[in-house]
Amino acid sequence: MSDKHPLSGMTVIFTGTPKAKEAVASVQLQGGTPIILPLIKTVEKVVPTDSLRMQTCASYEWLIFTSANAVRYFGRKMEQVGLAPSDIPVKIAAVGSETAKALEDIGLKADFIPSTFSAEHFVDEFPVFSDEADRCLFLKGDLAKDTIKEGLPNEVDEWTVYETVDDLEGILGVKDLLKQGGKTAVLFASPSAVRVFSEQIAAETGWTGFTIGAIGHVTEEALLEAGAEVHVKPERYTLLDLVRELGNRKEGMS
Repeated sequence: MSDKHPLSGMTVIFTGTPKAKEAVASVQLQGGTPIILPLIKTVEKVVPTDSLRMQTCASYEWLIFTSANAVRYFGRKMEQVGLAPSDIPVKIAAVGSETAKALEDIGLKADFIPSTFSAEHFVDEFPVFSDEADRCLFLKGDLAKDTIKEGLPNEVDEWTVYETVDDLEGILGVKDLLKQGGKTAVLFASPSAVRVFSEQIAAETGWTGFTIGAIGHVTEEALLEAGAEVHVKPERYTLLDLVRELGNRKEGMS
């Protein structure tokens, strides 16, 4: 196996919808075959009070986003009520470079990003950059933990802008590929994907016979609790770094 193509002959399954095209391209550049088979998908949560809720965003000192999905659905709601980025002149905190990039895509900019891309590090570092009296609005999905709300000294309101559901097509696709065998890596980017794999796939495929990658410590913990062994986890919690670490591991094993 050449150093240039450490993933040669390997199928790399993304169990989420990669927002970073660079991660998919990196698999190809390293000689692997990327397959995108999301185990979960998100849908916008729409309620009658959305319009009024959007109008109140400017009353907060901070908006907090911990996922690119939350940013995208927030952007959709901005369009629905006809608000421009300039209509929301508040500070914005984002967990992760992909979340920050999603903010740029809708015309907003992150004023604070924690050094490590996790909610736990966020609540440790955010108080240094904010005032305890600052009111915050946390834009989130329905499965988000209460780390932000419970961990900050600030008053934190929450707005659930999207919901997560199982993706049957992706579930069947992952099952089929793993049953075929061969060199395969399965990359997990969220505890939700781990849950679906554990409930819908593992009973037929088990957790062995393929390489398992986790994007961060929260997903790693979910995998360990499910009885899986985590072979690859990057220091920086992005899909691109996870793919790079996967290549480094295979290279080291050649």
